Amino acid sequence: MCEQADVVIVGAGFAGIGMGIQLKETGRHNFVILEKDDDLGGTWRDNTYPGCACDVPSSLYSFSFEQNPRWSRMFSPAEEIWDYLRHCVDKYELTSHLRYGAQVTGARFSTGGWDVDVNGATAIHAQVLVSGAGALHLPKTPDLPGIESFEGVTFHSARWRHDHDLTDRAVAVIGTGASAVQFVPEIQPKVARLSLFQRTAAWVTPKPDRPIPVKEQRLYEKHPVTQRMVRHLIYWTMEARGAGFVLTPKAMKFLEVSAQRLLDRQVPDEALRAKLTPSYQIGCKRILLSNDYYPTLSRDNVEVVTDAIAQVRPHSIVTTAGTEHDVDTIIFGTGFEVSATVTHMNIVGRDGVWLRDVWSDRGIGAHLGMTVAGFPNFFLLLGPNTGLGHNSVIFMIESQIRYVLQVLDLLDARGGAYVDVRPEAEADFLARIQHRLADTVWASGCTSWYLDEHGRNFTIWPHFTWRYWLATRWLRPAQYDIRPSCQGAARSKVSTAP
Repeated sequence: MCEQADVVIVGAGFAGIGMGIQLKETGRHNFVILEKDDDLGGTWRDNTYPGCACDVPSSLYSFSFEQNPRWSRMFSPAEEIWDYLRHCVDKYELTSHLRYGAQVTGARFSTGGWDVDVNGATAIHAQVLVSGAGALHLPKTPDLPGIESFEGVTFHSARWRHDHDLTDRAVAVIGTGASAVQFVPEIQPKVARLSLFQRTAAWVTPKPDRPIPVKEQRLYEKHPVTQRMVRHLIYWTMEARGAGFVLTPKAMKFLEVSAQRLLDRQVPDEALRAKLTPSYQIGCKRILLSNDYYPTLSRDNVEVVTDAIAQVRPHSIVTTAGTEHDVDTIIFGTGFEVSATVTHMNIVGRDGVWLRDVWSDRGIGAHLGMTVAGFPNFFLLLGPNTGLGHNSVIFMIESQIRYVLQVLDLLDARGGAYVDVRPEAEADFLARIQHRLADTVWASGCTSWYLDEHGRNFTIWPHFTWRYWLATRWLRPAQYDIRPSCQGAARSKVSTAP
């Protein structure tokens, strides 16, 4: 017999934990958080590579209702963020709602709710299904010719091999994105030789990081209003910085000047500087923050390789130029399978329609990034077109959680069995988003993980974040089809776990 729950949440990262906290705060207790791994934390559990840290200031990359006065740095290391999430689970007593080792392998909508498969078997029936799985948890590795013949050690940065000592190794790093820019400076002093295979140069800007003195931490602890003021200042500073992203690409010029100055100052070698100079407009791909990446690439034991990889051999990598690089370790810093975040879970909506088929036919998208027509009572946190290039996604998550709670209130008030976004409302939203994206820096000509195979941007929110806050501030019932339960009576908002 299946377990019964009002709400099933998938994932125990920021989104899932935040959703659980707010459910409890509004008197809803009959919910479970399903986590496929053996601990909470999401991306901050998975990414343990050397130097891993947030690239958004920690006062903003945290819940607005649970500020942490004890961040050690302006941009916190991963371990502190992981500890912060553990603290939130403990403080808001979520432990009893968490199920570890519970991988959602499928979910099917039936009258009045969702049958959720856990580890291959139907385990829970829930009125509402919320995906907080996030976009950065399925590592992506390129299918390199001959990789199966390699006799050394290979691993992805999100699955770091701490048991593999890199001291005096000949290491190949493939990829130059947000992870590599952090771990390359950390491993360079240890290795004998580091070959960095770069497909596309990235724009790098200075990282305004600093330690937060104990005196300042005590001030935040004693007078929380001071930290809230800092949070607001950072938020509006980052919103202003985002003008070039969401208004006109011409406004990105000041960032490009800053990045070019950093490159000119930190890379004196003209040939190397040419390799590291991007050929696309800044902001089209993710902008990286670092103060030590460029100096690292100038070290004697580092080589930046811009020729494509032709073949991997048992002890080397050969490029299309015919150059053979002897290596005994390959580290992939090649990002994640963003589009597979939800579709790999086999979500089946009304009339047996599969979510992967819907998105394959018309492109990945959801109304407000949260709801898909034909999939009632199903909500995506940090879903399509709600990612950011300039501010904190935690702000977006909190806006979405507040919106989902409004839908639950509507169900309670109307005795609803389910709500389903109207196709015309979803279509109108998706058309407006894509029209807006066509005029932004993300459409200026580069290729990136923001785009699908057809060049359609399915990841980024193309406005200021306050616009998203405004769009989700009030639920518009007219945009939804609300079906009453057969009993016609409202469900109780306050319930207890079975």
